[in-house]
Amino acid sequence: MQQQFDWDVSGLTAGVDEAGRGPLAGPVFAAAVILDQRKTIKGLKDSKLLTAKRRAHLFDEIMDKALCVQVAQASVEEIDSLNILHASMLAMKRAILGLRLKPHWVRVDGNRVPQVDVLIEAVVKGDQIHPDISAASIVAKVSRDAWCEEAERSFPGYGFAAHKGYATAEHLAALHRLGPCELHRRSFEPVRRAWVEHGHAR
Repeated sequence: MQQQFDWDVSGLTAGVDEAGRGPLAGPVFAAAVILDQRKTIKGLKDSKLLTAKRRAHLFDEIMDKALCVQVAQASVEEIDSLNILHASMLAMKRAILGLRLKPHWVRVDGNRVPQVDVLIEAVVKGDQIHPDISAASIVAKVSRDAWCEEAERSFPGYGFAAHKGYATAEHLAALHRLGPCELHRRSFEPVRRAWVEHGHAR
């Protein structure tokens, strides 16, 4: 059944952000969020400025109050074949196209935008300016962190739950000790070095 609204849905705006561009392992995540202007969510800001506990609380509130939310990914294989920038654009495009409602306008955090058939703009530090981008930042970050928790269970020893795939000393030591696993991005230099170190061809 089609949902009825008190306003013209053609004026809906979506905020979009990604999480996981820098890590050495795992997909890059993106989220697109259309907020309900009738339901205020207090405290929305850049996810990196929030504690994990506060992000989790806001994530639940966003999922409860937003008009629609879509989370998407670009895989490790896509990152390695396309490069991380283009894979991030692909994940954001998937998130936008996956929204249950088609927005009239899309705002993306950063200085690049994916190619989609709606009006779209890039907003540098948009996650600190626009609540819908802040919401997308939180949803993408919490979703990716949950993926990292699962990765820790599937591939113990690397410390994914703690470092979230970033190139921490702990992670680099695990790469040196264990070698890369199937979750690692082989196009990233520390992973490529470990791959060769453990007897694999480039």
